[in-house]
Amino acid sequence: MAQDVGRLFQETGAMLQGHFLLTSGRHSPTYLEKFLVLQYPSYTQRLCRLITRRFVGDSIQVVAGPTTGGIILAFEVARQRGGRGICAETVGTGRAFRRGFAIAPGERVLVVDDVLTTGGSVRDVVAEVRRQGGHVVGIGVLVDRSSQGMDFGTPFFSCYRLSIPTYSPDECPLCKAGLPLTRPGGGGQGG
Repeated sequence: MAQDVGRLFQETGAMLQGHFLLTSGRHSPTYLEKFLVLQYPSYTQRLCRLITRRFVGDSIQVVAGPTTGGIILAFEVARQRGGRGICAETVGTGRAFRRGFAIAPGERVLVVDDVLTTGGSVRDVVAEVRRQGGHVVGIGVLVDRSSQGMDFGTPFFSCYRLSIPTYSPDECPLCKAGLPLTRPGGGGQGG
């Protein structure tokens, strides 16, 4: 199925080539515009089914994701599981549940996100779940494009693993080659 996931990104034009500024501040020659995949409900349903199947026996009560792409995934995974889907918004340097969303102490939470690069958004959501007394039972992402596997201290699943280099701005060969830097997405979200 991993090949099918990669094919979805390629067929929808979601795998872009160039010189991109990622949300993390790092630069990359490849950018994944996941919304070109998520605009198709049937693709979103298929991808979320992979996450749902991985965590089928974990008695999940809540699915939580970061804004913006994580909202779509949290909703669809929760719909497939028959539970609640909520989102954590950026507040200061972290994330918080707002708009009446909350985690009850002891609630079992699956954290989902679209594209994992540095893990910052996932770590922020996990921290907020734990701050509210919830129990993170797992993390599911569409694409893991991190340079190394990450350990979040809980079971982790990605629908697709893709090794794409990222560079700090001062060490970026694309900058040194004079390629123009693009800040893709809505305000730089994604990656």
